[in-house]
Amino acid sequence: MPTDLTLMMEDRPGALAKVGEALGRAGINIDGICAFTGEGKGPMRVLVADGAKAKKVLEANKIAVSATSDVLVLEVEDRPGILANIARRLASANINIQLAYLGTSTRLVLGVDDQQQAEAVLKPGKRS
Repeated sequence: MPTDLTLMMEDRPGALAKVGEALGRAGINIDGICAFTGEGKGPMRVLVADGAKAKKVLEANKIAVSATSDVLVLEVEDRPGILANIARRLASANINIQLAYLGTSTRLVLGVDDQQQAEAVLKPGKRS
């Protein structure tokens, strides 16, 4: 199951490289990433296929994983209005989006408060 890992990195040269190297050596592909810095810290979200393995590898490399979350990963078209359509469908079903970023290719990563209902709402072929 696709898993989003939350890391809190120091805002310094080599922090992102350390994450990439640790996962790369273990043969774990990064399927999506979101990172930014502020006030000396850099929250980072990393999407991987095997969250338990990635967490173990990162922690063995002294990289703390503060949270893991199962997430939806949707293949989406790269055109205007796609995000609005998905977000509106979830909002209409009273599902809150807590996390969103793009993965590799044209995949949208969503952390929601009700994953099972969100999957049903966004099931291919279903329109609201």
